[in-house]
Amino acid sequence: MSRVGRLPVTIPDGVTVELSAGRIKVTGPKGTLEQDIHPDVGVAVEDNSVVVTRSSDRPEQRSLHGLTRALIYNLVTGVTRGYERVLQIEGVGYRASMQGKSLNLAVGHSHAVVVEPPAGIAFEVEGTQIIKVIGIDKQLVGQVAANVRAWRKPEPYKGKGIRYRGERIRRKVGKAGAG
Repeated sequence: MSRVGRLPVTIPDGVTVELSAGRIKVTGPKGTLEQDIHPDVGVAVEDNSVVVTRSSDRPEQRSLHGLTRALIYNLVTGVTRGYERVLQIEGVGYRASMQGKSLNLAVGHSHAVVVEPPAGIAFEVEGTQIIKVIGIDKQLVGQVAANVRAWRKPEPYKGKGIRYRGERIRRKVGKAGAG
């Protein structure tokens, strides 16, 4: 049996879980999230926890078992604590600032880059070098952070660009002819 899939997802106080045909809806203090459930996977609410089961041991169903449990866990965590992705800007003259709810980036382009947050996402800027992407949907937070990072990916020679906090950039040696 799946090591991830067999663990029940505990439902904290203040969180409600509703099951309908092929869909799960989780409501908590931070908002509401919904997720489709594959028909080969069974989901039930028992004793203040969500239990995920599968009908057979085929490899496809085994992977769906663990995936479904992880997605439900992400929903519960999102509506209780939320998610945050931290980006760091490196480079001379590179900076970030807030313009209303939008993120304004100066990252070496001929113009300032303005990033509008989608519904359910908020930006925070600490100083001029740290950007926080905050929301309740883990997938959406990660995708928005990747979109912001894509405006100036870290380059391997000087390390300039937008990187995730804790990300290590593999540095390359420059030209050898100057010696």
